Amino acid sequence: MDKVYDMIVVGGGPGGYTAALYGARAGMSVIVLEKLSAGGQMALTSQIDNYPGFEEGIDGFTLGEKMQAGAERFGVETELAEVFSVELKEKIKTVETSEGTFKGKTVVIATGASPRELGVTGEKELIGRGINYCATCDGMFYKGKTVAVIGGGNTAAADALQLSRICEKVIVVHRRDTLRATKIYHQPLMDAPNVEFRWNCVVDEILHDEKVTGLVLKDARDGSKSVIQCEGVFVSVGRKPQTEMLEGQLDLDSQGYIIADESTVTNIPGVFAVGDVRTKPLRQVVTAVSDGAVSAHYAEEYLAAQKNKEE
Repeated sequence: MDKVYDMIVVGGGPGGYTAALYGARAGMSVIVLEKLSAGGQMALTSQIDNYPGFEEGIDGFTLGEKMQAGAERFGVETELAEVFSVELKEKIKTVETSEGTFKGKTVVIATGASPRELGVTGEKELIGRGINYCATCDGMFYKGKTVAVIGGGNTAAADALQLSRICEKVIVVHRRDTLRATKIYHQPLMDAPNVEFRWNCVVDEILHDEKVTGLVLKDARDGSKSVIQCEGVFVSVGRKPQTEMLEGQLDLDSQGYIIADESTVTNIPGVFAVGDVRTKPLRQVVTAVSDGAVSAHYAEEYLAAQKNKEE
C-alpha cells in the first residue's frame, strides 16, 4: 500500500483506540490494526465497574465497541488483520499483516498481554477440554461442577470468587502460603463455603482421559504429591506481553514488557507503547486509556519536529 499514515496503532484495545482518537482529533491520519475485535482482553470481561462514567458498570465487549465507534467518528480507520512483523527503526515504519503492508510515520504498540501458561505437559492439548484461562468466558460450562483455580494474585482471586457462585466446589492452588491478591478479596474467599485452598502447591501433572479429570499437586516445600479431582482448571498465573515480534528492536524488560515510562516513549523515536504491554505498576482499562492519550500527544510532538527538520 502506497499510503503513509501519520499513525499506525497495533492493537485495538482501550489504549490503542484512545491513541487513535486523540491522534485523529489532532489532525493525523490513523489506522488501527486489530486481529480479533475492539477491546482486546477487555472484551472478555463481563462486568467493568471501575471505569468512570458507567454507574451500573458495563461489559468489556460493549465498551470496546463504543471506543472503536468514538474513534472512527473522527476518521480513524480499522483493519481487521493479524500483524506478522514490524520494522520500526526507519523513518517510515513498516507493518506486515495478513491484509498487506502498512506504512506509517509513527507507530503505537498496543498489543496487550495474554494469559501465561503453566507449562505442564498436556496443557495446550486440553484447552477447551478442561483447561481454561478466562473464568468470565468459560465459567458457565462448569456450573455445578468442581474446578481448580491456579494462582494467588488478583486475577486468580477474582476468578475463584466468580466461579464460587457457579460451581459446586472451587479449589484454589497457590505456590505460597498466602494470597498475593489485594486484601479486598481475602475475606470473601475465606467466607465462601465452597472454596478450598491448597497452599504451597504447584501443578505437577494434569490427569485426563478425553477431558480433564484432576490434578497431581506437588508440595513446594518437601516435594510430596497429592491428587485432587476436578473437571475444570482455570489457569490464572499472570500475563505474558505480546512482544515477540518486537525483540531486537524495542528495549524489553526481563519479562518481555516494553520499557517505557509514563510518556509512553520507547527507545526508538516515533514508536510508543501503551497499555498492558509496557512496564507499569497498574494495568487497568483506565491506565491504558491514559497511556493512549499521552502517546498521541508525544506522537504529535514527534511529527512536528520531523516536519521542522524537513523545512
